[in-house]
Order: sequence, then structure tokens, then C-alpha cells
Amino acid sequence: MPPPPPGFGPPIPVAQPYPQPYPHQPQPPQPHPYQQPHPYQPPQPAAPAGGPEFVAHDRHNSVVVDPSGIGLEVNGHTMDFPWAGVATAHFAPAPHGHVLMVAVRHPGGMLYECRVTARRRAQLDQWLAELGPVLHHYLGNRPPG
Repeated sequence: MPPPPPGFGPPIPVAQPYPQPYPHQPQPPQPHPYQQPHPYQPPQPAAPAGGPEFVAHDRHNSVVVDPSGIGLEVNGHTMDFPWAGVATAHFAPAPHGHVLMVAVRHPGGMLYECRVTARRRAQLDQWLAELGPVLHHYLGNRPPG
């Protein structure tokens, strides 16, 4: 019978890198090297303290604009964009129906959209009137970039 090919056969015993602790001597947990925070954190622009807020929602979708950024929820999937992660934000009424369309463009170029259906035309008009000044408050004074 020929010998087994290389790499097959009984496992090779491996020496333990550290001695096993005695049961009566508890050992402190050692952090994994990948769980330690990275020493360099890029500077984040401070969010304006206590600014205006905007909320629009229906049964499936929602848009929230507040001092921390823009949050979109589409059919249970939430996307949060801090102000540093928002290049531009656009909004408009849909051509048909009572729908508010909101789009957030990420600095990398990706575009994220959310559509919120209003129950009445008056509610859509109120959302449109409120959202513009709130977005301008957070995005209007940014340096172009």
C-alpha cells in the first residue's frame, strides 16, 4: 500500500502558547489585537447644538433631520447619515399623489432616496415648507467642497 499523500495523516501536536491557568487563579481577559481602537481618529465636525428638527413618516418610510444628521427608513431598513456624511440633500413632491421625495448624496457619490406618503395634500405642503429651512440651517453655511 502506498504512503498517504503529504498533508494527510494524524494531526501534529501543537504546543500551547500559554500555560493553562489554575482554577483558583482567575486571569484577566486579554483584549484581542483587532478589538483595540485604532489610535488615529479623523476629526469630525461638531454637530450644531440644539438646532431645528424635521420628521415625516408614513406606515413604511420615514425621514428625520436633526442636529445629528439625516435618517432615512425605507421598509424597515434604516440609514443614518451624520452631517459629515452628507454631501447634498434634495427634496421635492412626487409628480403624482401626495408623496415627499428626499434624496441624500454621500460624499463618495452614492445617492439614497426615501419617499414618504402624506395622507392629505395639506400635510405634504406643510412638510415641503418645513424641510427647506431645516436643511438650509444645517447645510447652508458649509464651505463648498
